[in-house]
Amino acid sequence: MKINLHVWRQKNANAKGHFEEYNLNDISEDMSFLEMFDVLNEQLIRDGKEPVAFEHDCREGICGACSMTINGTPHGPEKATTTCQLHMRKFKDGETIYVEPFRAKAFPVIRDLMVDRSAFDRIIQSGGYIGVNTGNAQDAHNLPIAKENADLAMDAAACIGCGACVAACPNSAAMLFVSAKVSQFSYLPQGQPERKRRALAMVQTMDDEGFGNCRNYYECEAACPKEVSVKFIARLNRDFFKASLSKPKD
Repeated sequence: MKINLHVWRQKNANAKGHFEEYNLNDISEDMSFLEMFDVLNEQLIRDGKEPVAFEHDCREGICGACSMTINGTPHGPEKATTTCQLHMRKFKDGETIYVEPFRAKAFPVIRDLMVDRSAFDRIIQSGGYIGVNTGNAQDAHNLPIAKENADLAMDAAACIGCGACVAACPNSAAMLFVSAKVSQFSYLPQGQPERKRRALAMVQTMDDEGFGNCRNYYECEAACPKEVSVKFIARLNRDFFKASLSKPKD
């Protein structure tokens, strides 16, 4: 395959970025999108040029690090797929592909296609720990959990924190991510002691980090590589509202 790439190049968050054009030949349709970028960087290094900075880790669709916007879509054209699991056979021979970083005020560019997503880490940290005893594992029958709740908790926990929801949202909202992280505990008995405090703290941190407001566009759900549902946003809103009503006044 021949591929015409337009890649966003930017030295840091304060520098002015621009697209640079690269032409690649002999790209195998069985390559992943990141393997294609490996070929590009090898070519750039041979030519004495600066390679393109991009983030990756597991390359198995688990870590969420491969944050690229491909032809205007976070993670690319294939639904429920991370960039590292996207293969070149999804593109046509000779196709022109535009690649840029996730765009959001709360995700400043580090370099080229790498963005700082540590705001997500701070949101999770603000949620704190769950109040359960440590030591020997309890007998499974001591913590009865309805199968429906267990399934919903697992659906929420599927979120890998990649940030595609933020990049896809016109307002750069992080509600899908936050709702998933709150809901995965709210369905379980272990998450009940801190349920109210967790919802208040994580929403407050989300606002402090500069994410936008949710306007129910549902672009977040469409872009999510793990197909996390927007129904968790409704659950977060209910938890936040109830917690706000019982919050002691200053």
